[in-house]
Amino acid sequence: MALESITNPYCKRSHYGCLGHEVQIEYLKAYVCRPSFSTDKAVIVVHDVFGWRFPDIRYIVDLIAGHGYITICPDFFKGTEPWKSTDHWPDFPDWMKNHDPMKVDKEADVVLKYLKEQCGAKKIGIVGFSWGGMAVHHLMLKNPHLTAGVSLYGIVRDSEERYRLLNPTFFIFGEKDHTISLDQIFLLEDKLKQYCKVPYKIKVYPGQVHGFAQLKPEDMKPDDKPYIEEARRDMIDWIKMFV
Repeated sequence: MALESITNPYCKRSHYGCLGHEVQIEYLKAYVCRPSFSTDKAVIVVHDVFGWRFPDIRYIVDLIAGHGYITICPDFFKGTEPWKSTDHWPDFPDWMKNHDPMKVDKEADVVLKYLKEQCGAKKIGIVGFSWGGMAVHHLMLKNPHLTAGVSLYGIVRDSEERYRLLNPTFFIFGEKDHTISLDQIFLLEDKLKQYCKVPYKIKVYPGQVHGFAQLKPEDMKPDDKPYIEEARRDMIDWIKMFV
């Protein structure tokens, strides 16, 4: 994973005034935003390495809530420090060992219980970005209670079972992502055709780099804006189709 692809897309973000609020769910803190009307549909958002308080992730939570879903982003790092753009790249592998995106099952169960028992949710989808995209891919292989998933530029790479999705899953990639090659994407597509028994979709957005889809409007470059907005529409459409 190139340092450039971790730091550059996330530096110097503008401030964002959130629409939701923070809650405590057992041992987890979380950011929640609700739509203006009552609903029994919910979406879990899994943050990237920059954590649950990162402004771009909260913007996405609010965006999804605006489409009619109780939307929640828990702190999947359980109070530990997220990665920061000022951290030293040689330390990243060690940081990842303590923040494994394949070890999120317990936290997912805690949040699912909260959404069902405290929010009245009956259908629950999940969306994740980068680190969170890997977590979503993992959870869509393990947790049948997640009605649908969207993994944005994050995939499980080292499991023989990674193609046997339990429920509909959409994979979003940038063409110029330094962390996921086009060959890896083609392999994923080929294997899903062979082994996957549920609806899935893979889409690559031209010219886009790692992290492109979670930028706030004021941080978008004009040439990238159409692809960012398209990816967001596609993400919402997938959720609406199944959740």
